[in-house]
Amino acid sequence: MGAAGSSALARLGLPAPPGPRWLGVAALGLAAVALGAVAWRRSRPGRRRRLQQVGTVSELWIYPVKSCKGVSVDAAECTALGLRSGHLRDRFWLVIKEDGHMVTGRQEPRLVLVSITYEDDCLILRAPGMDQLVLPTKLHSSNKLHDCRVFGLDIQGRDCGDEAAQWFTSFLKTDAFRLVQFEKSMKARTSHEIFPSLDKKYQVAYPDCSPVMILSEASLADLNTRMEKKVKIDNFRPNIVVTGCSAFEEDTWDELLIGNVEMKKILACPRCIMTTVDPDTGVIDRKEPLETLKSYRLCDPSEKSIYKSSPLFGIYYSVEKIGSLKVGDPVYQMVL
Repeated sequence: MGAAGSSALARLGLPAPPGPRWLGVAALGLAAVALGAVAWRRSRPGRRRRLQQVGTVSELWIYPVKSCKGVSVDAAECTALGLRSGHLRDRFWLVIKEDGHMVTGRQEPRLVLVSITYEDDCLILRAPGMDQLVLPTKLHSSNKLHDCRVFGLDIQGRDCGDEAAQWFTSFLKTDAFRLVQFEKSMKARTSHEIFPSLDKKYQVAYPDCSPVMILSEASLADLNTRMEKKVKIDNFRPNIVVTGCSAFEEDTWDELLIGNVEMKKILACPRCIMTTVDPDTGVIDRKEPLETLKSYRLCDPSEKSIYKSSPLFGIYYSVEKIGSLKVGDPVYQMVL
């Protein structure tokens, strides 16, 4: 995800043609329009709004360890803190230095080479040249609690043990590292701390800014028409990928209904050098696709105090009503 450009954000540092998997989705989506609208109106009788389908969910991603590879899922619960599938939680694990400061792909780009699978309540981590690491998702309460710093804000994490620490230390080979896990009983980072000037109320564990980030396939396709070397969705690390809309149409979406989950736009996602890390090689370019995005995706001058010179790509959302969602779900905008 992108880091920010304002003082608050500075602390954070041609649609594609439908593929075979979408042959049946259009019909399902149309059938769900009426059903979804009826269910939504019954659940929210006090709000007189209509539903306008703006797209369809094509991909869902959970990134358990911040800056490591994502896990593609077909369905997920959407909690106030982000997507969950069983004990697999979005950005609930974090690599830190021994002094508690976070480590991401901005500092250690090879983190993007660490892949994750989920088996028998364990995370299985794999990386080039390394034996796999089996990491239980439930830690013993006697494991040390660390005071961590994430974009200048305090947050705790429970140590995942010496084996995990040695694994990351051996793989990255630049410093001594620890791996910590966030627990629901811990105090999360608040929207007021992250964006003091915004009137938003939500919390996050280790994500940059918000519980959910949404990006459309069409926006990525548009960017790639301008790129000499094409980039992947992996460069941008969204949680929800949407198909069936025009490029950058997501910029206009405020309140959304997906499945039975309601979300509200926080702000656009300001992009940083994390997007220039090649997800296949772990090499940081520090230029592309950031420079191309800056050529046509800078903010309106009236918003420069928020975004500064960071290009915008994707939208951050808060979760207003928790629930579940799945690939193939229609994406509705809730409009007056």
